[in-house]
Amino acid sequence: MSLTLDDTTRAELAPYGFDEAQLARFAERARGGSSDDNAVKGRVTPPAEGDVVPLPPLGSKERAALRERGLAAIREGQVGAVVLAGGMATRFGGVVKAAVPVFDGRTFLEIKVDDVAACAEHAGGRIPLYVMTSFATHTRIEEHVKEKGLDRFAHAPITCFPQLVSLRLTPEGTLFREADGTLSPYATGHGDLSFALRASGVLARFRQGGGQLLFMSNVDNLGATLDPAIVGLHLSRGASITAEVVKKDPGDKGGAPARVDGTPQIVEGFRFPKGFDQDAIPVFNTNTLVLDAAAIDRDFALPFYRVEKKVEGKVAIQFERLVGELTAFVPSAFVLVDRDGPDGRFQPAKDPDELARRLPQIEAIVKSDRSR
Repeated sequence: MSLTLDDTTRAELAPYGFDEAQLARFAERARGGSSDDNAVKGRVTPPAEGDVVPLPPLGSKERAALRERGLAAIREGQVGAVVLAGGMATRFGGVVKAAVPVFDGRTFLEIKVDDVAACAEHAGGRIPLYVMTSFATHTRIEEHVKEKGLDRFAHAPITCFPQLVSLRLTPEGTLFREADGTLSPYATGHGDLSFALRASGVLARFRQGGGQLLFMSNVDNLGATLDPAIVGLHLSRGASITAEVVKKDPGDKGGAPARVDGTPQIVEGFRFPKGFDQDAIPVFNTNTLVLDAAAIDRDFALPFYRVEKKVEGKVAIQFERLVGELTAFVPSAFVLVDRDGPDGRFQPAKDPDELARRLPQIEAIVKSDRSR
């Protein structure tokens, strides 16, 4: 059951925040059985009245006021953007999704960068953009930034930083090896965000430069534009985290806002207690957040969850954490946004088939001028 690593492996993983002591703890948990008790401890109830508020519609006085408040924060240098572009680069046929063309030769990351740059220019401010990569995507994304000239915007400077990495294990708690005998690294989930921001020095530099808020979205959700009204709503509610939610469609799965012992937070779908009617919560989490930089600049006891994967036909164990669970640790609020239509903000494209289905709506959103 040895977890002895050679110096070459340590050197290869070190730039990505590899924690050998943490791996040893994972090994103990891997040996503990085929599943963990992930259910939330405590009394879980649907969100209370006022926990989830709708984003005022386009054209309303309320929306215009929130937009002006957000634009003022951008002009004052308070706002940054984070794009999650890590993971394992497997869902688009082994290529890095951030560099995949969406339409007109423009890639996922290019569209994200253009959106942030346009918002900064319109506001007359500067919005630093931070791209969280992984060991599997970091080099390709840095190359892509250069190839596309995505670092050309002085008012939207781009920085890439990697999330953390660990090694897959066998169910017996030993190091998992692929068919060629090599070890099998993996990215430990977007819950790495606050930890990786701190470890890289990115968060400290952002705050030292006067930054206060980070708008975070997935690279594959091009509906999640940096709308100043969302920033304004976050400021108006006074929470440390604001999470966007949308109405559920049939078959939707994922985290949702709920109260745990009275505290509003995102509860992942697999963590709801047995027998809890998840349909009692008509909305779910889109993984688009506004984060107070000071509030996330500390350690959190963010849990890792056991995940079983099939790798080359064999069972591999890995442990991952989820960024939405930061809402359990700091005061959080939830905003209901449209998922489709002129103001749609949830158009995820997890694989080529989903991109093809959503492309007309994505293109309409990207080419619209809805928030400026």
